[in-house]
Amino acid sequence: MTDTIKKWPTKPLGTVAKIERNSVAPEDIRSGSLYVGLENITGSGGFDSVREVANGELVSSKFVFTPEHVLYGKLRPYLSKIARPGFSGICSTDILPLLPGTEVDRDYLFHFLRRPEMVQHATTRSTGANLPRLSPSELVQFEIPLPKLEEQKRIAAILDKADAVRRRRQEGASLSQSLRRATFCDLFGDLKSNPLRWATKTLGDICHGRLRNGVSPSSSGDYVGSVLVLSAITGDRFDATCVKEGTFASPFTETQLVNENDFLICRGNGNVELVARAAFPTSVIEHCVFPDTMIAATVDTSVIEKEYLEEVWRTAFVRQQVESGARTTNGTHKVNQGVLEEVAFPIPPLSLQKEFGAISRDCETLREKFSDDIDGDLFNSLVQRAFKGEL
Repeated sequence: MTDTIKKWPTKPLGTVAKIERNSVAPEDIRSGSLYVGLENITGSGGFDSVREVANGELVSSKFVFTPEHVLYGKLRPYLSKIARPGFSGICSTDILPLLPGTEVDRDYLFHFLRRPEMVQHATTRSTGANLPRLSPSELVQFEIPLPKLEEQKRIAAILDKADAVRRRRQEGASLSQSLRRATFCDLFGDLKSNPLRWATKTLGDICHGRLRNGVSPSSSGDYVGSVLVLSAITGDRFDATCVKEGTFASPFTETQLVNENDFLICRGNGNVELVARAAFPTSVIEHCVFPDTMIAATVDTSVIEKEYLEEVWRTAFVRQQVESGARTTNGTHKVNQGVLEEVAFPIPPLSLQKEFGAISRDCETLREKFSDDIDGDLFNSLVQRAFKGEL
C-alpha cells in the first residue's frame, strides 16, 4: 500500500485522525446551512454548486463538519471525492468528516488520501457490487507515513502550489473550449430557426454514398489487424490511442478501413448521451478498421468543413433529432443508419465555415497547450516523490 522511505514512521490513520459522525436530524437543520453532497465534491478535490438549505428541506440525518475537517466520500471511492472545506456545514452520510489530530497536518492528510495508490487501495477494500462503499473501519486502518509536522506542512505547501498550476491549466483549457462555442454562436446564430435561410441538408446528403457499418474481431478469425475502440470517439475529442489488436474472420475491405474524412458515430450505448457521439480522426491510423459499434459517414469536404460538422453535431437541435430516433433495447440505446442519414441542419457558405474551422483549430491548439499536465502525470510524479521523501 505504501512505498515511503523507511525513515518515516507510519501509524494507522485512526490513531492520528478521528472520523467524526456527529449527526443532525432533519428537523434540527437550521435554515441557511451549507449542504455538501457527493455531487458537490469534484474529482479534483474542489467544491461545485454548494448551496444553502432550508429547515425541513432535507429528509434524512446529515453529518456536521467544520473548516478543520477533511471530507472523505466513502461511496465509490474510485471517484476520489475528497476535499478540504473552508466553511462549516452539513454533509451527506456517504461523506466522512475526518478531524486530524496533533500529529498530522490537515493539508498533508488531504494530499495523502488523494494519492492514486490510496484511491486504488480504498477501491479494492470497498464492498458492494453496484454501490461500492468503503467501511469507516477499513479507512481508519490505512497506514499513513508521518514525517515531522514541519515537513508535512512543507510537503503540503509544495503540492498545493503544483495543484494550483494544474487548476489554472484546466481553467485555460475550459476557456478555450468556451471560446470555440461562443464563436460558433456568433458566426452562425440559431441554426434551428435558421434566420439567414441557408440551405438545409441531411447527413446523407453530404456523404459519398450511404453510411457504412463497421466490423468487429472474431475469436475464431484467421486474420490479424487493428480496430478502434468505442472510447476513441465517446470522449471530448477523438483519441487515437484507443486501438486494439484482434483477429478477424476475413481480410479488411476498403469500406471497413478508417479514413481521414470519416465522421465516426457511436451506434449505441447504455448512456443515451453517448449515442451518436461522433468525431473525425485527428491523425491517420494505418490499416485500422472501425468496429460494428460505430457507423462511418465519409463526408464531402467541398460542401462542409469538418470542424463545423463536429460542432453542429453537438447542438441541442441535432441531439433532439438523434434521441427522438433512437430506440432502447435491454437498457441499451441505439440509433440506426436510416435515422442518422435523415439528421438535418443548415449549411452556411463554405467561406464562413472555413473561418470557423481556423478559429476552432486555434482553440484546440490552446487547449492542448493548457492540457499538457491535466491528466496529472507530472503532478502525480511529484506526489510520488513527496511521499517517498524526495522533495
